Amino acid sequence: MSDESKSTEEPSSAAKADAETPAGDADAHKDERKDEHRADRKADRKEAKRADRKQSRKDAGAKVKAGSDAVRNRIASVVWLIALVCALFLAVGALLIALKANETNTVVQFILEGADRLDGPFSRQDGIFTFDGANAAIKNALVNWGIAAVAYLIVGKILDRVIRP
Repeated sequence: MSDESKSTEEPSSAAKADAETPAGDADAHKDERKDEHRADRKADRKEAKRADRKQSRKDAGAKVKAGSDAVRNRIASVVWLIALVCALFLAVGALLIALKANETNTVVQFILEGADRLDGPFSRQDGIFTFDGANAAIKNALVNWGIAAVAYLIVGKILDRVIRP
């Protein structure tokens, strides 16, 4: 036999490899690619779930912060309202005394008793400032309760700013 007949009779090594590779191996390679693709999709889904959980935690944290901010705002508003009402009692009480309102009236009594309870060191009888002579009671009430009203407003606003987020 000549070399030519050998080459025509014997298939080449590439042809042998193709001939030896059954159709099942090609399917196996295709299955491997599908498995890799599935694994990639599975990894992508896991990563997406992880990102969703992380975002959920951030959202939950934001909700908690918003809730606590709302509570702090409400408390600050209540503190400011209380300070404002106290200052109002003191100012109206001083005005009633200055106008020489009827102290036997129940509304006037209520306001004057409330102001007396709230005045603390700013009492109209023996407060920070005491006046003698004519109209001393009116001057004592106006000055001491006026200072007390301003003090309530200042302290109330400071507390409001400290409490509010």
